[in-house]
Amino acid sequence: MQKLRVVIVSPALADANNGNWQTARRWQALLSPHSARIVKQWPDALAEQDQVMLALHARRSADSVQAWHAQHGQQGLGLALTGTDLYRDIQHDPKAQTSLDLAHSLVVLQDLGAKSLPPKHQAKARVIFQSTASRKTLAKTARHLRVVMVGHLREEKDPLTLMNAARLLPTDSGVLIDHIGAPLDPLLGQAAQTTQLQCPHYRWLGGLPHAQTLQRIQRAHLLVHTSRMEGGAHVLMEAICSGTPVLASRIDGNMGLLGEDYSGIFEAGDAQGLANLLLACRNLQNGHDLVAHLGHQCALRAPLFQPQAERAALHRWVQDLWTH
Repeated sequence: MQKLRVVIVSPALADANNGNWQTARRWQALLSPHSARIVKQWPDALAEQDQVMLALHARRSADSVQAWHAQHGQQGLGLALTGTDLYRDIQHDPKAQTSLDLAHSLVVLQDLGAKSLPPKHQAKARVIFQSTASRKTLAKTARHLRVVMVGHLREEKDPLTLMNAARLLPTDSGVLIDHIGAPLDPLLGQAAQTTQLQCPHYRWLGGLPHAQTLQRIQRAHLLVHTSRMEGGAHVLMEAICSGTPVLASRIDGNMGLLGEDYSGIFEAGDAQGLANLLLACRNLQNGHDLVAHLGHQCALRAPLFQPQAERAALHRWVQDLWTH
């Protein structure tokens, strides 16, 4: 195999520690023995050596995509699409639309992503599932149902649906909710503080280091994911590969990871629907354990998110970009 020099363009770097950065850093590691570096903007002082570009985000990496195309044409130019690309920007933003036109091939991060592309671009899209390490499933307490939600507090993640669901739960329901995420929207941070004061079964923990967050996912019975817009949330995979099943909003970014027949789905923005699901998971009815059923469904999806699967798909993409 020819060793190639790959540049990954990420609109966010380590200081942001968001999904784009996590993807860029993981891809850099998985692409070995190719040489991969991460930049925020291209070209830079090392640009002449680059043979393949993997750009994250059609709109925010648009200038780098255009600069590469001006020098190399479509040769070596790949574009990975985020949730805000697929479900917002490419519908109306000229720069994002130009990025789609210029790229040799496109990557979406879940099974339903390509259907949101313009028909003329769907044929050049492929799915590469993100990956995470499998972690030991920890014993869960029977005293209560421990629920965790992970995601910075911003509109796209719709944290208000979780807070409103917490208000709908009886205080003696036996459901305890931990909410992890930094207040990127100060108003949502205030709402979380107010909810915490009014609902003793809801705790907002703010932003936590990744290792601590993973431990809380492992200890929880359920991970809740309320997003209104999502390209393919890595935290869903982290939960699934930790043996923690998921309750998620009915959006393509979630359904494309969990499968369209997944049982732990509520309508986006439906706090009552989420509260009902939480209560159903807490209560064993007619001997049917919903949490166990969701766990079984998640276990069937877990092999899709193994690092060796993502590594193989990434290497195929890079090779195709270089040779076509």
